[in-house]
Amino acid sequence: MTAVPFPRQPFGSTDSSANPNGSPTEVTPVLALKELVASLHREQNKVQDLLSSLGFALRSFNNLNQFLELIPLVASRVTDADGGALVLFKPNGQLRLQRLHCQEGQECQDIRQAIETATRQMSTPGGQNGSPTLPTATLDYQLSNYLGSDVHLFGTAILVKNSERGRLYVFSRDPDYTWTTTRQKLVRLVADQTAVAIENDELSVELRKKERLDRELEIGAEIQLRLLPRQCPHIEGIELAATCKTANRVGGDYYDFIPASHDLVGPKHNGGNPAERWSIAIGDVMGKGVPAGLIMTMTRGMLRAEVLNGHSPGRILQHLNRVMYNDLENSNRFVTLFYSEYDPKTRTLAYSNAAHNPPLLWRASTGQIDRLDTLGMLIGLDADTQYQEAQVQLNLGDTIMYYTDGFTDAVNQHGHRFDEENLVAAFEWACKHCHGPQAILDYLFDRVGEFIGPHNSNTDDMTLIVMQVRSPSETPEEEGVNPQTVDAEPSSTEE
Repeated sequence: MTAVPFPRQPFGSTDSSANPNGSPTEVTPVLALKELVASLHREQNKVQDLLSSLGFALRSFNNLNQFLELIPLVASRVTDADGGALVLFKPNGQLRLQRLHCQEGQECQDIRQAIETATRQMSTPGGQNGSPTLPTATLDYQLSNYLGSDVHLFGTAILVKNSERGRLYVFSRDPDYTWTTTRQKLVRLVADQTAVAIENDELSVELRKKERLDRELEIGAEIQLRLLPRQCPHIEGIELAATCKTANRVGGDYYDFIPASHDLVGPKHNGGNPAERWSIAIGDVMGKGVPAGLIMTMTRGMLRAEVLNGHSPGRILQHLNRVMYNDLENSNRFVTLFYSEYDPKTRTLAYSNAAHNPPLLWRASTGQIDRLDTLGMLIGLDADTQYQEAQVQLNLGDTIMYYTDGFTDAVNQHGHRFDEENLVAAFEWACKHCHGPQAILDYLFDRVGEFIGPHNSNTDDMTLIVMQVRSPSETPEEEGVNPQTVDAEPSSTEE
């Protein structure tokens, strides 16, 4: 801050200019001191007003470049200097003179040339995080050499997250000008305000990118949801219920109902002929999020194309594995898939498994639970894998549960897994007491939700298909099953 000197008249002298009537006025030490205090007070108010204006601009600016134009001006005004310069470091290691300000009537051509020459020498390729390859002290030294001893120069760093992103310089040609501690603090204060503006602008850019990404994820999740069956088809002699709950907005679980008669597509047939064969598939892509969702979409399209060929379940998985092998190998991801075909005329289910969780079959006549499984490796692990196949005869009341490992891998607050033992117990109880596939499905999701806890969420996708064999003329009311029947429910065992 510029000091205002005492009047040079000796104590007790008179100054006629102080009196408008021309009569001499005596300047006393007390009067001189008052004038000095008033001048300092005005100077302090000016600095405060400038910094307040800069703070207001920082809070309200929409354009970073417009805000940066104020920085050299404010820095020179609060320090009573001749001008200021703002040099920024670009991400590619280049240095650029962002803004140069000189007080009115001052010539700054030599200042501009000195800064541009020094920044060109410092702007060498290979800079990291926006910093030049040479120390910034070198830049200050070169500027001082170019400007000479006639220009008093002070520079300070603009630090964003402990990384130097530029330099703020203030200079003066006044031979009596000195860089007092107060002036240096004021320059650093303006530099800190500049750093906050740069960081806020970068955060705003990142926020806009995140908003665009979130919107793209929403669109991806919407597309993926539409690719899953909107409703379970009407298949003669069976009743279906299915749900997929993703851990993220885009998931890697997959299930599908594919009619064998693709020529019969439309509202009249609800996507296929109820009396013809239907394919029921469930799969899981290793991984989560967008990559898993993309592979899931690819798996769906390729599987549907393979079903058109009319091959057996084992041959379909074999062809699917060969087609997808190269893409999955390059992405370091694999797919588990259980594929089955149900024939309503014979009530047989033919199936083949590519290392997926074996579906559970509950026999209504005996209450026994069997696992439907065959030998076969993951899709994408080995191009020459052979997949075995099998078939099972179903009877009235038999219930099959297709599921993904999101159920068995669900973890509670103590770190214990729900595991297959709890799932089998819950499925057995539901088959005996719940009224229809939808009630069984809802009960199983409720059991897993209770196990996880109300304040926790599962970290993996959970998909469930429940299929129950019914008589074509049978209705839920005719079965005589009371959905309100309450027995002791199975308790979850903890490891």
